[in-house]
Amino acid sequence: MCAARRSLPLALLALAALVSACSGTTRTQVGAPSQTTAVSSGAKRSAAGPTSTTTTTEPRRARTGSGKPVTIAFAGDASFEGLAGAVTSNPTGLLSGIAPLLSGADVAVVNLEAALGTKGTPMPKAFNFQTPAAALDALKAAGVDAVSMANNHGMDFGVAGLQESLAIEQAKGFPVIGVGQDEEEANAPFVTEVNGQKIAVFAATDVLDDPLRTLWVSGPGKPGLASAEEPQQDALAARVAEAAKKYDTVAVFLHYGTEKQTCPNARQQELVRLLTGAGADIVVGGHSHRVQAAGFLGDKAVAYGLGNFVFRVNSPASAESGVLLVTATGHQVDKVEWKPATIRGGVPYPAGTSGEQRMAQLRGCAGLTAGPTVAPG
Repeated sequence: MCAARRSLPLALLALAALVSACSGTTRTQVGAPSQTTAVSSGAKRSAAGPTSTTTTTEPRRARTGSGKPVTIAFAGDASFEGLAGAVTSNPTGLLSGIAPLLSGADVAVVNLEAALGTKGTPMPKAFNFQTPAAALDALKAAGVDAVSMANNHGMDFGVAGLQESLAIEQAKGFPVIGVGQDEEEANAPFVTEVNGQKIAVFAATDVLDDPLRTLWVSGPGKPGLASAEEPQQDALAARVAEAAKKYDTVAVFLHYGTEKQTCPNARQQELVRLLTGAGADIVVGGHSHRVQAAGFLGDKAVAYGLGNFVFRVNSPASAESGVLLVTATGHQVDKVEWKPATIRGGVPYPAGTSGEQRMAQLRGCAGLTAGPTVAPG
């Protein structure tokens, strides 16, 4: 463990000041359900482009915010590989089987593990994923409110591919988090308001190919992805700490773990401790292409591996999928539920049986529990 991580409290105090100036940049929900309204706070990056508003100082919210619960759905890796024709010809019906699980939540976020569009040049790596812009239409029709592209395929078609992805985000008016024209935009959370609760969802990747890391990680004036790797992890934690003061519920969607493993590795657990310690109420993610444990770490919601979601699969293990539902009342996490699904033809369908027994087995190697083990403060 490096010295920066051993001295986390000091690092957070120092870095919070650095990120507070840009913490107002957000991606806001567009076309939200009637009970959801966009939050206006500071300089905001919405689907219509950046705008400036006057920031007002508000009194600190109660731990439970408005006192009304909100359910957030999270789902795993969606590359749409092999589905270009289907997603273009029938975007509103492609995910109709899984749509009730997503649209039944107040907010839904999915990991889009591909570049959007048709432009750019494939990067020198084993797998390059790119999907038509209609993939966002398919996800929106299924009830998804935002996607993360902070993963090891978000820039599979280089800077030109990223620029097209960002242009598609703007044209569709659909929030894409974890990527941006610069470090500030890439690290901006998706922000929405439901039932009077202000919610912020960050996205970042801890998995990048060594030869491409310098090109892919965003920086000042440099387009790219939001990183959760060691050089950027404390800045991410500081952003989370600042957001925890402003928003009622804070979630972080990570890309982390080891492929084909069903138990979290030490790095996953380290990042979860870092971010929950900074103030995140929910930390979820994927990359292993396998379902890993979901549950409570103390009074925080944690999911180490959401598995595949809209993905070409080649084994029963890779076809295991699902939707994670986290119900929170402000910073108080009330419930974590895993709704299993199975992938057929690259598309998920509800499995129709309880996933609690399976989750109980997975929690054995992850140190998670089915319910909170720390009484709410």
